[in-house]
Amino acid sequence: MSAGKRTIGTIALSVLFLTYIGGIDVMPKPWWRETIETVFWALVLALVLRTFVIQAFWIPSGSMIPTLEVGDRVLVLKFWYAMPKVEPKRGQIAVFKYPVDPRRDFVKRIIGLPGDKVEIRNGTVYVNDKEVFEPYVKNKDTFDMPPQTVPEKSYFCLGDNRPNSQDGRFWGYVPRNFFRGPAVFRYWPLNRIGPIE
Repeated sequence: MSAGKRTIGTIALSVLFLTYIGGIDVMPKPWWRETIETVFWALVLALVLRTFVIQAFWIPSGSMIPTLEVGDRVLVLKFWYAMPKVEPKRGQIAVFKYPVDPRRDFVKRIIGLPGDKVEIRNGTVYVNDKEVFEPYVKNKDTFDMPPQTVPEKSYFCLGDNRPNSQDGRFWGYVPRNFFRGPAVFRYWPLNRIGPIE
């Protein structure tokens, strides 16, 4: 057998093999199969993104007014706190599982980190005996809370709308493993679209 016939035979076998394993389409797929495959892979991608990367959350209450209004929709980076050496930071707005009922999600601002001493006097928050500057709190109250030390692997969180927020003052601390991620971007309503601070 000549070298040319061997090359043609090798090419023919390669084409048959690739066709068999799906590498080359000799005949185009019907439109309905292309549509089904496209929808399937889009759903798989959406599921992966929602589970591990980013998720949209709806704000159901006024506990974060004026930062977040009732009905706002925000994006949360679910992978953020899973990254090595990335911990929740003071001042971040985060979504977490409600410690009293983990089936529900809450959104609050992180105030106290593990080991911090937190105290509230006449509505003013003190962390490690220093007053916390809170320009985001427009609705103040006169709540008092004696000094408490935030346990290890836990965080103290408060709502920005202090008189109308069910938060750490009433149910305690958020375990580290309850955090879903930081809320970073508001995408609805359109007139308030933008990063969350």
